[in-house]
Amino acid sequence: MQLAQREQIDKVARLLFRTTGLLVIAILGGIFLMLLWNTVAFFLKVKPMDFITGTQWNPSGSQVSYGILPLLVSTILVTFGAMVIAIPLSLGTAAFLSEYAGKTLKNILKPVIEMLAAIPSVAIGFLGIVVLGPGIAHLTGQSNGLNALNGAILLSVMALPTIITVAEDAINGVPSSYKEASYSVGASKWQTLIKVTIPAAAPGILAAIMLGVGRAIGETMTVLMATGNASAFPKGFFHSVRTITATIAIEMGEVPYQTTHYYALFAIAAVLFLITLAVNLIGEHFVNKYRKYQEA
Repeated sequence: MQLAQREQIDKVARLLFRTTGLLVIAILGGIFLMLLWNTVAFFLKVKPMDFITGTQWNPSGSQVSYGILPLLVSTILVTFGAMVIAIPLSLGTAAFLSEYAGKTLKNILKPVIEMLAAIPSVAIGFLGIVVLGPGIAHLTGQSNGLNALNGAILLSVMALPTIITVAEDAINGVPSSYKEASYSVGASKWQTLIKVTIPAAAPGILAAIMLGVGRAIGETMTVLMATGNASAFPKGFFHSVRTITATIAIEMGEVPYQTTHYYALFAIAAVLFLITLAVNLIGEHFVNKYRKYQEA
């Protein structure tokens, strides 16, 4: 009787897990089809090359234009700046927590870092407006500190917990025999970390970086508040920019339904979807490449 009950429970569990998995796939497929449908409707009215190569985003002006290039460059610029800041800090912190920090210090730092991920993006954006923005304006002599640099710094702070947590798990997952072999031939702790531990943990570290990139690309509220939201073509980190996510958040609530402008927002959402997909595929490629190299 007990065996029959266990088998019945296993069948129900398998059915439940299969249903939830198929439901997730169906939801993702529905989102993709919705984006595709509205994007096709947009490209029936606007040429794809004009959309991709256009340097003006002005859907409500006297001369309507739907050029995504300034939004795309702005998104890449802010994300790149965030990763330049976040990756060295994250990997250094992960290595310190894994290899150098004492137990007491580690027990203090890890919860603090994890709590950083719980801070609402609105709060971080508010700090960018009232603290970081005026500071940047004062240091650079500009009248306004709401620019790409402001957004990049804030996004790097938001990406830190994700990269640190996953990278530290990857470093901790390196077999102790690797380190012991390195120590046995006279290598120092630093040499072991740089030449043995980090290369062995490379797949996990790359996965952490890709998660951080995805976190930065998909952030909306912080960049909406801190980057100035100028849809002009960006000239550098000290100029106001507008990212793809901020554009969707600003304009979707007021755009008339089923207009060209409405379909255009779905088109730039589809571009964002493709960028995120490309980042994940590139990350998966390098993770598999390093894993095969290690197994060989």
